[in-house]
Amino acid sequence: MDLRDLEAFVAVAEELHFGRAAARLHMAQPPLSNRISQLEKELRLQLFQRSTRSVSLTDAGEKLLTPARRVLNQVTAVRETAASIVSGEEGRVRIGFAGASSQRALPLLANAVRRTHPGIELALQSQTYVYTAFDLLISGDLDLGFVRIPVTHPELSHRVVEVEEVLCALPEGHRLVGDDSVRLEDLQEDGFISLPEDSRSMLRATMHSMCLSAGFPPRITQIAPDSTTVLALVAAGAGVTITLSSVRPVQSVGIVYRPITGTGPHHLFAALAWRTDNTSPALRKVLDVGEQALPTPDLYSFDINDSEFSVGH
Repeated sequence: MDLRDLEAFVAVAEELHFGRAAARLHMAQPPLSNRISQLEKELRLQLFQRSTRSVSLTDAGEKLLTPARRVLNQVTAVRETAASIVSGEEGRVRIGFAGASSQRALPLLANAVRRTHPGIELALQSQTYVYTAFDLLISGDLDLGFVRIPVTHPELSHRVVEVEEVLCALPEGHRLVGDDSVRLEDLQEDGFISLPEDSRSMLRATMHSMCLSAGFPPRITQIAPDSTTVLALVAAGAGVTITLSSVRPVQSVGIVYRPITGTGPHHLFAALAWRTDNTSPALRKVLDVGEQALPTPDLYSFDINDSEFSVGH
């Protein structure tokens, strides 16, 4: 038995006429009659009562019609699902993100995808900091990652989606909160709250690099697992930190944010990155949606040399 046998059986059962059933199946009547006869022989059941004037289902045929239709409907569903996957309307896209800095961009992208392509499943992987995201994208274990530029891996394409100002976060009782901006040199004696060294966070690396450029290594007095906890510790007076403008809404009580003068970079650039050779149709749909949900900001109003990034894909 194959699908054509079931299709022939259902067509004759619904038409109750071999000529009409043959026309429906785009075949001649004799081969259709032979197929039904072979099916009855294989099942050892008589499915139809035939006469020169009429065709009717036997009791056995009536009982087999429902499961036969069910099988054909399931096959149709498989074909439709396969077509949706090929077109990108269904599929699975694995997205890596980390920290509170994704709290604006990720919901905008995810909600837009669910609204426009509900058949696409988004598998969201948290605590995927930039350097880890690069590794997972290159290995094929992620389809899309929220990263920061520069993206130096030739296997990856990227698009900038957000410009973030680098800020100093101070407890509200800190001696420098009255200043409009902060020089890192003035924080040399302060304790810093940091993400773990093994987090592979670009923000952590930026903080260390900026402090070294200001003439001192940051004195890390406490480690926190994520940006939200880092800011909570700053608000509690445990130290200071370097953070980003996108994180500022996470903690507004007990904390003061100030721009940093002198030592740069003064901005970091969030981007979406993916393997250039990733042919997933679902990924292409998500990238297209991202163009609308997270449009590229005007990058040319920023100092490219200061931020050490390149515009483009």
